[in-house]
Amino acid sequence: MRATAQAQPNIALIKYWGKRDAARNLPAVSSLSLTLDSLWTRMSVQFDATLGADQLEVNGEPATGMLTRVSRCLDRVAGSSRDFATVRSDCNFPIAAGLASSASSFAALVVAASEAAGKSPDTLALARLAGAASGSAARSLYPGIVLLTAGSDDIVVQSIADDWPLELVVAVTEESAKPVSSGEAMTRSAESSPFYATWVARQDEDIRSALDAVSRRDFLALAAVSEHNCLKMHSVMWASRPPIVYWNHATLTCMQTVRRLQSDGLPVFFTIDAGPQLKAVCLPEAAPAVASALSETPGVGRILRSGLGAGARRLQET
Repeated sequence: MRATAQAQPNIALIKYWGKRDAARNLPAVSSLSLTLDSLWTRMSVQFDATLGADQLEVNGEPATGMLTRVSRCLDRVAGSSRDFATVRSDCNFPIAAGLASSASSFAALVVAASEAAGKSPDTLALARLAGAASGSAARSLYPGIVLLTAGSDDIVVQSIADDWPLELVVAVTEESAKPVSSGEAMTRSAESSPFYATWVARQDEDIRSALDAVSRRDFLALAAVSEHNCLKMHSVMWASRPPIVYWNHATLTCMQTVRRLQSDGLPVFFTIDAGPQLKAVCLPEAAPAVASALSETPGVGRILRSGLGAGARRLQET
C-alpha cells in the first residue's frame, strides 16, 4: 500500500491556456510541450486504514493548502472508499512559480497512488487522471516532445519525439509563489479578455506549424511559432480585467538577452509560462553560452539547465 514515483515538469511551446470544461478540467486548446530531465518532483503515497484523514507534506513541511486538491486526485485514482493516505512530496525547483510544479506533482501522484492501490491503468488513463487535477500534468506522463490534443470529449496525449537533443536554460527571476494561480488567471482571461476568442480560434494553426517544424527538425521554424504563441498568450492575460502580468523587470531584460544571442547567430528562443521565469530553448552546442549570458543578466537569481527527459514512472523503494 505504498509507492513512490517521479515526474518531471513540462514546458509548453504551444501553450495550454483556458478551459472548455471547468468541471472536468479539460483544456480549451491543444498544446505542445517539452518534458524535462534534471528538474523533478517525487511523490510517495501510503494508504493506511489507521489514519483519520489524508496528510500532505511538501519538502518536509505540512501543506494543508494543497490537501483538498490532492485528496480529490487520490479519490479519482483509488476510489472514494479508499483508505486515507500519507503523501510526501519533494521537489528540486521552485514551487508555484511558473515552472510547472503542479504538472510534475500530479503526474507523479497518479503514478504513485495507482501503484500503491494495486491498480494498473495504462499511460493515457493515468494522463487523463493527472489532467483532471492539473491540465498540464497530463503531458508529464510522456517523454520528450509531447502533444496534448484537446478533443470534444476528452484529451489525447502522445510523445511525438524523444530523440531531438534540445536543451532548456531557465532564468529564475523570482523564487516565491506567483500572486495569481494559473487556474484563476485562465478563468479571468476567458471572461474578460477581448483577445481570448481569437487565441482559441488560432491555436490549431500554431499546432500544425510546430508539428511540421518538429517533424523536419527545423529549429528556426519551431522558434518562430513558439515565441509568437507565448506572446499571444500573455497578450490575452494583459488585456484581461484586471490585467494579469506575471513578468518582472528581469523577465523583460532576459528577453533582450535572448534577442542579442539570436542576433549573434545562436540557435535559441524564449518561452514564458504563467510566471516570471524565462525559459530559453536551444541546441546543445549553444547551451553554455546561453546559460552564461542569462546568468549575467541583471535580476536573474540562478540558472537551471535541463535536457529532455522521461515520462512519469515508479521508483524502487530504498
